[in-house]
Amino acid sequence: MTNTVEAAWHKILTTAGESRQPEESPLFAPFAELVLVAHAVPLLRQLYPWTGMWELHFSRCTESRYTWDIPYIGTLRDGRYYVEGPSRTSPRIAETDSAQAAIAMVIDHLPPHCGPAFIGNAEELVAYERAQEFR
Repeated sequence: MTNTVEAAWHKILTTAGESRQPEESPLFAPFAELVLVAHAVPLLRQLYPWTGMWELHFSRCTESRYTWDIPYIGTLRDGRYYVEGPSRTSPRIAETDSAQAAIAMVIDHLPPHCGPAFIGNAEELVAYERAQEFR
């Protein structure tokens, strides 16, 4: 795991990813649990985490424009979770009552040879992977 990936996880673990939202939000506790559970999984911990709209995303690269080839997990107001993706236009994969089940669904949908995160953006990752194919 790179220092960049470790720093991103540290920031999300420290702020639960949504520091602008009040802790009184009904989404805060489920999201905080999700982040802790995801971080405990070595396969996901090597990916670059990013958040928004109470969703936890995983990228195979460390810089924006991130990859959109891994499903992401969001929180619902009733404390449950949804798994969607890998892109915003993909259908919802499922809803579940537990962060562990949501994480398991993401792991089941990971692309082959996923991780560790590439230092760079999605375009640079594609170029790197193409170059590796010809070796």
